[in-house]
Amino acid sequence: MAAELTAHELIEKHRPTLDQALEAIRTRAYWSPHPEHPKAYGENGSLDAAAGKAAFDALPGSRLDLGQPGTDDWVGGEVSPYGIELDVSYPHADVDVLIPAMRAGQRAWRDAGPEVRAVVCLEILKRISDRTHEFAHAVMHTSGQAFMMAFQAGGPHAQDRGLEAVAYAYAEQVRTPGTAEWTKPQGKRDPLALTKRFTSVPRGIGLVIGCNTFPTWNGYPGLFASLATGNAVLVKPHPRAVLPLALTVQVARDVLAAAGFDPNLVALTAERPGEGVAKTLATRPEIRIIDYTGSTSFGDWLEANARQAQVYTEKAGVNTVLVHSTDDYKGMLSNLAFSLSLYSGQMCTTPQNLLVPRDGITTDQGPKTFDEFTADLARAVDGLLGDDARANALLGAIVNPDVKARLEAAAGLGEVALASREITNPEFPDAVVRTPVIVKLDGAKPDDEAAYMSECFGPVSFAVAVDSVTDAVELLRRTVREKGAMTVGAYTTDTETERAVEDVCLEEAAQLSLNLTGGVYVNQTAAFSDFHGSGGNPAANAALTDGAFVANRFRTVEVRREA
Repeated sequence: MAAELTAHELIEKHRPTLDQALEAIRTRAYWSPHPEHPKAYGENGSLDAAAGKAAFDALPGSRLDLGQPGTDDWVGGEVSPYGIELDVSYPHADVDVLIPAMRAGQRAWRDAGPEVRAVVCLEILKRISDRTHEFAHAVMHTSGQAFMMAFQAGGPHAQDRGLEAVAYAYAEQVRTPGTAEWTKPQGKRDPLALTKRFTSVPRGIGLVIGCNTFPTWNGYPGLFASLATGNAVLVKPHPRAVLPLALTVQVARDVLAAAGFDPNLVALTAERPGEGVAKTLATRPEIRIIDYTGSTSFGDWLEANARQAQVYTEKAGVNTVLVHSTDDYKGMLSNLAFSLSLYSGQMCTTPQNLLVPRDGITTDQGPKTFDEFTADLARAVDGLLGDDARANALLGAIVNPDVKARLEAAAGLGEVALASREITNPEFPDAVVRTPVIVKLDGAKPDDEAAYMSECFGPVSFAVAVDSVTDAVELLRRTVREKGAMTVGAYTTDTETERAVEDVCLEEAAQLSLNLTGGVYVNQTAAFSDFHGSGGNPAANAALTDGAFVANRFRTVEVRREA
């Protein structure tokens, strides 16, 4: 097919951004090419707020025809957590037709080389970025995130993670030179001489299994890591969050075709209700890479059964904050209150367990007992969410009935320090909006341990009383080792305690945030600088994003001949 975008044009346009991304992952300093503020859009071809909303409003009742081969039906049925029926139809694939079509374009994509693949991926990201306002509404109405969070996390932050994956993929592929001249001296005889060529070759087809809560943020790293390393990518969205990834696939296919490549290198497979197509796809021999975010049970199933594939999973964990002492009590409470409230706790990084010595903590406002601390934290959350308009902007909506059921059951697990309350969203009266619940538990009671040692995904936190800071450190270690953690936080002014917590996190491979009292929170990570997960504890077997996340998506094949 004729290319509308030549390799030279794409390299000239995007190579500076790729170089900046490579420098950012080297220095780990702050950098992002994607604006976080909504008002930054509306120029140079991007959609402003009104145009993005209009583009989203045009989607309900439509059929998103991607032009894929093997379409045998049209499926849909998404209902927004805000109570709106999205009513968008997506292609249902006969994978026996679609998968061979996806493989047909891999040779040309492989032969294009790492640089061309990288800049094509950057063009995809640029076109997605131009539609950030539209994507924000799509993320909001499939995940339940409030608009500003959907805009930032589902837009620029997700795009940053995709670009980060491209940068790591490029760096790992060019680590080995494309060609080499090899000469071995043989004394008085003529030297042995070979010319060698090294080519990055894809493993096969990558399968991205999307999640409900962060379809783009969690989906883009695997999608772009696999595509940039030469693999075709089949996207299987969560049934409740198809739209953001379907739009992504649409953009990717358009760019691939414009650049002269087979658009079937990226395809979508939506499913009928209850079809469970992920299991069927995951064990097909053509699927050689799987990226998954979701429950531990299905993640474990993938790791055990998809033996033909390299499987990258982010599963459940029990995130913990150890509270020992602070020199900024007000700042600590404010920081924790925001972390517990953001997106109704529906983040894989939200703290669940707060480990507090039962005889209390030391602060700049004097000693605080366990009960005083939990009461003060409850007041901080109440103060943060006391205004309903502000609460709606922070909490978003409960994403599905399972989260609501866990929230309602949590109050029966122990003494309630902060009761959850219902909030009405005047713009979306059918949205289920709830403030967090904080439950006090005793770390010495076996019945309480059953509660706090299990993930309770959603706006539920446990203040766990422990006998001493030593006990808290050991409980932290056991929690990370047995249950995993995406994040760990600690508050202490004592260097010995800080060192003990740090040692646990280094030994159990958990990402640690210490004494956060300002505008950075334990449940937020920045692309190009922070690692999301470590791959070293049960919560995830991979980190977003590092060299290990991309290096096993391709192989280097050598061809050598006499010089």
